[in-house]
Amino acid sequence: MKFIVSGKNVEITEPLRNRIVKKLGKLEKFFNEDTDVYVTMSVEKSRHIVEVTIPFNGVVLRAEEASDDMYSSINMVIDKLEGQIRRHKTRLKKRLFDGAIKTEYFEQGTSREEEEEHEFKVVRTKKFSIKPMTVEEAILQMNLLGHQFFVFFNSDTEETNVVYKRKDGNYGLIEPEF
Repeated sequence: MKFIVSGKNVEITEPLRNRIVKKLGKLEKFFNEDTDVYVTMSVEKSRHIVEVTIPFNGVVLRAEEASDDMYSSINMVIDKLEGQIRRHKTRLKKRLFDGAIKTEYFEQGTSREEEEEHEFKVVRTKKFSIKPMTVEEAILQMNLLGHQFFVFFNSDTEETNVVYKRKDGNYGLIEPEF
């Protein structure tokens, strides 16, 4: 695995870099050596945030954790990633493997609960007409509805877009490419 470690409002010291690389090394058994791992460590007020993103074969494995200590955040994000890998191992094995992940380690140490594959269940389907509007109008509409995201037809680009509310309180815009 190749580690790309960056910091935002924090200096990435050698001990800090070594710690995250060592901890992420536990996941190397699941991935091939040419898999990129992006780590962003940041400090906002007293929160120490670690975000890890592992893109492979069109899928992105991502986890983010925050605590009052960077080392605790590192431990928590590693636990979260391991849980994601174990929970979705069957789907990952079925859909993705084109050499991006080593499958032999998925067979080791699985409990009966982990063996049960949980299907994603759609509990509600909505159909609605999307109206042409600007990004600002879409954000206003999303906020009026109290939703976390909103699908709309962007009148500026004449494309279907999605606006969403980010954890930091700002907004994001998704512009799909077909």
